[in-house]
Amino acid sequence: MLLEIPSGSVPLDSPFYIPWMSIEEQIKQEINKPGSLIRIKSPKRTGKTSLLVRILDAVKSQGYQSVSLNLEQVDSTILGDLNRLLRWLCISITRQLGLKNLINDYWDEDIGSKVSCTIYFEDYLLKNINVPLILALDEVNYIFNHPNVAKDFFPLLRSWYEEAKRNVIWRKLRFIIVYSTEIYIPLQLNQSPFNIGLPIKLPEFDISQIQELAKRHNLNWTTEKQAIQLMEMIGGHPYLVRLALYYLAQGELTLTQLIQNALTSGGIYSDHLREHLITLQKDPSLGVAFKKIIAQENFVLEPTLAYKLDSMGLVKFVDQQWQPLCNLYRFYFLQQNLEQEDIFEPRLIKLTQENKRLRKLVYLDELTGIYNRRYFDHYLEREWRRMTREKAPLSLMLLDIDYFKNYNDTYGHQLGDACLKKVAQAIQKSLKRSTDIVARYGGEEFAIIISQCDNKGALFLAEIIREQIKSLAINHKNSQVNLKIVTASIGVATIIPALETQPKMLIQMADEALYQSKHEGRNRVTFRNNQPLILFEKCTNSHEERL
Repeated sequence: MLLEIPSGSVPLDSPFYIPWMSIEEQIKQEINKPGSLIRIKSPKRTGKTSLLVRILDAVKSQGYQSVSLNLEQVDSTILGDLNRLLRWLCISITRQLGLKNLINDYWDEDIGSKVSCTIYFEDYLLKNINVPLILALDEVNYIFNHPNVAKDFFPLLRSWYEEAKRNVIWRKLRFIIVYSTEIYIPLQLNQSPFNIGLPIKLPEFDISQIQELAKRHNLNWTTEKQAIQLMEMIGGHPYLVRLALYYLAQGELTLTQLIQNALTSGGIYSDHLREHLITLQKDPSLGVAFKKIIAQENFVLEPTLAYKLDSMGLVKFVDQQWQPLCNLYRFYFLQQNLEQEDIFEPRLIKLTQENKRLRKLVYLDELTGIYNRRYFDHYLEREWRRMTREKAPLSLMLLDIDYFKNYNDTYGHQLGDACLKKVAQAIQKSLKRSTDIVARYGGEEFAIIISQCDNKGALFLAEIIREQIKSLAINHKNSQVNLKIVTASIGVATIIPALETQPKMLIQMADEALYQSKHEGRNRVTFRNNQPLILFEKCTNSHEERL
């Protein structure tokens, strides 16, 4: 069994997902109610998105339609403009429902964006579906960062929720709103900013769930002893538990070593702990209150502070008093100065930035400076899941420098390396969207991932890249391509991912297309789709086609 490092949501087919049966059943019952709204709110890394993915998968069997939108993927310039945000919302839903985009027919500046958006929903979107529509909005905490937009956006959602009580057509719409509660801290909130519908807060894992997860990691825990030891240190926090089991399953350290090193800068939880430390030091009143909780001083905790510490996932309420969530937090923060922000914060920020830089280096190719094969695998898996949710096309290009071995043999490895760098830079400059990436796939081969791009768009971009490389005019006298300069062959594949398919299918299609480009003379683009028959469309240097 392949291990999965805890990062982002747990894939739908992953063996490492541990269900919350009662919560999932409660949500499924609520989602069947006309006009319902469910709020899944918890601190970061507690399994909110993983739960959402499974709920959306479950409603398919009931014949419902679903649209899933992640606000983390929206440009901040859009999030900061109510009109653009509501247009983005309407356009995104329209596309996922497979409807024609008629937003300009309904948008009227004289009545405003909120009314225009409401009319578009009522008179177009909801009238064109015959079954309930589940609208899932993930990471809506990103809207909280824009107070001027949030003060209009959330009341609009509330008005739609209330409208369902009076207007039958709005009962088709059911909401699932997902957000991280840490946003309460910088916004100085002491209550949820969106108190409607059914609230769901995910609990910690219990002993039996930790034991089951250990079993799925092939750890031979014959009794509950090890699970209890782990839980005494980190509680049942889903992310902390999964991270521990991941490293234990790799055999890199024992449970005793993991616990002993947990509080150190080299421990597996160091980044997680520093994030909390920076937050506490930015709000000294929170730090002082948490220190008192750790010391178990007999004092009355102000409700606002209790609410914020709870929203961060640092405390729990047991036997009529607040306690640290786990000993990891108790022992680590007992050693820290939480009262004076200025002493540690600059150094912590620097350390955090350095950690991010080092993590980035792990994913970069040392020679070319672009992403490496490791990041390609990670990013393709992530985009595959995202495009599956959005029912949108995903395109992949595999690019090979023509007769590169001949180039190395002729000009030497030093110039060969310089050639690879120039080609990588040319590809990088051709990519204009932040979601499009290029990675060094191996040797003289590169891979380009293009999200939300159909075959025509992918072929057009591939032809631009081929021309960009040709325009470098790097001499290659022993190339068997007539131009006697460095050229590239490209294989392009496009697919709309689905739950029953895997990313390797897209890679195989692109690889077949690349093989065809080489077989037919190189310096060309070949397209491979996922139809039963192999269909190729070619853009060659002889035709100089523009798609």
